[in-house]
Amino acid sequence: MHIPATPANVVRGVIPCDAVPIAEVEPGQPVSLDTLSHQGLNTSEEPAAFFAKAGIAPHAVLAEALSVYREVPPPPGMGVHVLTGPLHIAGAQPGDLLEVRVLDVRCRVPYGVNASRPGAGVLPDLLPAPVSHIIHFDMARGVALFAPGIEVPLAPFMGIMAVAPSTATGTVSSRPPGAFGGNLDLKQLTRGATLYLPVFQPGALFFTGDGHACQGDGEVDVNAIETSLMPTFQFYVHKGKANQLNWPRAETATHYISMGIDRDLNLAMKAAVREVVNFLMQEKNLSASDAYQLASIAVDFRVAEAVNFNQAIYGMIPKNVFKQQTPYWFQP
Repeated sequence: MHIPATPANVVRGVIPCDAVPIAEVEPGQPVSLDTLSHQGLNTSEEPAAFFAKAGIAPHAVLAEALSVYREVPPPPGMGVHVLTGPLHIAGAQPGDLLEVRVLDVRCRVPYGVNASRPGAGVLPDLLPAPVSHIIHFDMARGVALFAPGIEVPLAPFMGIMAVAPSTATGTVSSRPPGAFGGNLDLKQLTRGATLYLPVFQPGALFFTGDGHACQGDGEVDVNAIETSLMPTFQFYVHKGKANQLNWPRAETATHYISMGIDRDLNLAMKAAVREVVNFLMQEKNLSASDAYQLASIAVDFRVAEAVNFNQAIYGMIPKNVFKQQTPYWFQP
């Protein structure tokens, strides 16, 4: 199944709790989605004019970007992101756990944008005026051409993967991450990774967007290299498992990943350590003291992002410390 990023298939700036699904997906069914970057859409000029500043021809600007710019205005006071969805995952119910396997992530265009402005990011007083740096990609070599003599390897991933929040929470801005996922900006969620999200609504109602060509941990100036991507996912539903985690979890071929989210970065760190300890106790049958010790001697804690109101810390638990390993926490 393939889903285009037409105006009917996207929302802007919000993660609704009750949106009408654009498609129903069976567990295990591969589905690819076109997504659109918000860069070039959140300006007073049309996307073609915005990207022309960097010599990008009008035909190289995605037609859907023009349509969404004209037909889907962003809601005032909310986020900036363009999200494709929601997908109804058959069989998913509140209290279940949604497993999102990232089968692939491909660039739709050979360019992206890093932008910042006064008052934003970790150093809000650094910039005297807004800046937008349009960066070209060398797709053949897999690098972003940041500046003469500076090339950054491409490692595309979706900054936002989310399920609909609870009805009690209601529709939320697309900017702060939460228990529902959202704007996690977790750079580890590249091809081959897996994300686990608790389900709050029937069908889970999955959204994705905020494509990143590459990003450093922290995303310190508010943006990565923002670009339009096409991810391909598989979904699996684990019945009644949502109570095993307080925040989203993830997995790569080499690591288990537990997260903590809070407006205070120190409290996000505490939450991430607690989630690592809980994981080691639940999944590896360690005592609390042994789990805490292993977290201290073998787990790296990193800042996923420190710029989106709610801030995210993640703990990288190396799989190679365990003699017995399985490819996924839960088998479908």
